[in-house]
Amino acid sequence: MREKLTRPAVISDAEAFFAFLDQQSAVDAKRQGALMGYCMSGSFTMFAAAAMPKRIGAIASFHGGGLATDKPDSPHHTISESDALALHAIAENDNERSPQMQPLLKEAYQAAGLTAHIEVYPNTLHGWTPPDSKVYNEKQAERAWQQTLALFKQAL
Repeated sequence: MREKLTRPAVISDAEAFFAFLDQQSAVDAKRQGALMGYCMSGSFTMFAAAAMPKRIGAIASFHGGGLATDKPDSPHHTISESDALALHAIAENDNERSPQMQPLLKEAYQAAGLTAHIEVYPNTLHGWTPPDSKVYNEKQAERAWQQTLALFKQAL
């Protein structure tokens, strides 16, 4: 399944989601929206924000993996195409596996002139935010949620 979740497929889906939402009477299509991603969908938020910079004003990624790598198709290379403010909430063990991710993300956001909060959350393991996860960390998940709400309030 993962091989079908290409950048073009993710962008196509995001555009379709927003097109559907924009047709709903409760949605103000003139306002920017926000996206949240968990695990592999953290990169999806970055791809969509780059493809739809006028429509997406904020993204939040929780225990996202592969957000910044040495590969040419790394999601962090799309940051310069985005206008979205960002939160990247990184698990301790994800940071241990990919220590280059945090500095590469920070560098890319700084180069793009965008605000991003990028943090390794102490005492967390990959998957720490969903309450039904075996590695759920309530204290850190609540803190990340409050940071997400503050980000959305600021950006939207």
